[in-house]
Amino acid sequence: MEIKRSSRKTLSIEITKDCRIIIRAPYHLPLSEIEKLVEKKSYWIEKHIKQIKENQYRNRSESSQKSSIQKLTPEQIKILKEQALQVISERADYFAKRLQVTYKRITIRSQKTRWGSCSSEGNLNFNCLLMLAPPEVLDYVVVHELCHRREMNHSDCFWKEVEHILPDYKIQKEWLKQNGSELIKKIYS
Repeated sequence: MEIKRSSRKTLSIEITKDCRIIIRAPYHLPLSEIEKLVEKKSYWIEKHIKQIKENQYRNRSESSQKSSIQKLTPEQIKILKEQALQVISERADYFAKRLQVTYKRITIRSQKTRWGSCSSEGNLNFNCLLMLAPPEVLDYVVVHELCHRREMNHSDCFWKEVEHILPDYKIQKEWLKQNGSELIKKIYS
């Protein structure tokens, strides 16, 4: 524990990234008062030190995982985009008929944060990494974007449209939530 005194009026406790405890105190505050406050805040201090250590462990673990993720080469990404354009176009045609909606153009991208999008003009964009997801997940994203042709929002009506076509869509949505970041790391990490 390190005590730093200054002309401040209040006492504060800081826990650094390397788990050192720094007490900032006014010049006039007796050491016994500082020790009482530290004792009173001991649970808070221990909790924060534990949290810092857990974050450090998690960060080390994630960085070791990053090195084991096989990144895609530019050539592999190009091939993935070509495959995605063909497969996603076929799935979009199939589901557009079932939903009785139209769309204008499909664009395939390698995006960091989006799996798909639908513009108000009816243009659809999809992430090429969907080709690495299970087919039912790809179908979910296609249906999701096509449903925006009816509802340009995420209202209850929108989700009912999705559920009408894919009754188990929540499973696919959850798969993306759980596994999507691992796919994205194949391009961006």
